Amino acid sequence: MRGPFALFLLAACSLTAAETLLLWPNGAPGSTGKPTGPPSVRTTPAGDEVVSAVHSPSLAVYLPHKDKASGAAVIIAPGGGHRELWSTHEGHNEAKWLADHGVAAFVLLYRLAREKESTYSVEGHALPDTQRAVRLVRSRSSEWGIDPARVGVMGFSAGGELAALISYHNDSGIPGAPDPIDRHPSRPDFYALIYPAIPKDMVPFKDMAPAFLVCGENDRTNISQGLPDLYLRIRQAGASAELHVYANVGHGFGLRPTLKGPVASWIDRFHDWLGTKGFLTPSR
Repeated sequence: MRGPFALFLLAACSLTAAETLLLWPNGAPGSTGKPTGPPSVRTTPAGDEVVSAVHSPSLAVYLPHKDKASGAAVIIAPGGGHRELWSTHEGHNEAKWLADHGVAAFVLLYRLAREKESTYSVEGHALPDTQRAVRLVRSRSSEWGIDPARVGVMGFSAGGELAALISYHNDSGIPGAPDPIDRHPSRPDFYALIYPAIPKDMVPFKDMAPAFLVCGENDRTNISQGLPDLYLRIRQAGASAELHVYANVGHGFGLRPTLKGPVASWIDRFHDWLGTKGFLTPSR
C-alpha cells in the first residue's frame, strides 16, 4: 500500500481544507480569559504537525467534489493523550482520503485536559467540543451537501475516547436554545474507534449507533485486549459493530505514506463498512 497511498497524497495535494471554522466564534464556554489566537504547532522530523494550547476549538473542513459526494460526513478527533494533537497522520491525511472518496471530513482541534497546567477536563470541555462539532456540521449540512442523518465521528487514541464518549453522551438537540447550532442533535449516526482509550463507564446498549473498531495486536493491553471485549459487549447488547485487529501492529499507526502491510488498508475497510451500512448511498 505504500506506493498507492503515496500516489494518492500527490494526487490530493490540491485537496486542502476549504476553511477552518471556530466551534464558538465568540469564545468557547469555559475558555474565558484564555488566549484567543491560534494554537501552537510544532512539526516533527517526519513532517507531522503536532498541535497544543487549543483554547478556541475548531474544525478544518474537507469537502468532496460534488460529482463524488455521497452525503456522508465524518468528524475526526486526533489523538495525543489529551496533552497534544497529532493532527497529520490522525487527522488531515484521513480527511483528504475520505474527501477524495466522496465523504465530507472535518478535523477537530479540541481542548486538552492533560496538557501542563490545563484547566480543562475531558468530560467538561473536550467532550462538549466534540458534541458541538457534530451540531455544527449538521447546522450547515444543506450548504455542504451532507445528509444530517449520516454524520459520524472517528477518533484515534485519546480522540477515540471522545468518539466513544459521544456514542452515549449525546442528545437530540436543545429546543429553544439561544444559539441555533445547539438545537441540532449531537448524537453521531456512526462512530469509528481507532486504537482508542476506552472509557471505563462505557456500557453498550441496543440503540447505540453502529461502530467500526480497529487496533493492533501489539498495542497496550487495555486497547488490544479491551477493544475485542468492547466489540463483544456491543454485540451482546444487540448493537452493530465491526472489529479489525491487525497482527504485528502496535499503537499510533494512523495513515502515513510509510504504512505497510494489511494495516495500511484499514481506511479502505472503513469505507467498505460505510457502504455496507448504507451510509454511502446518496439520498433521493
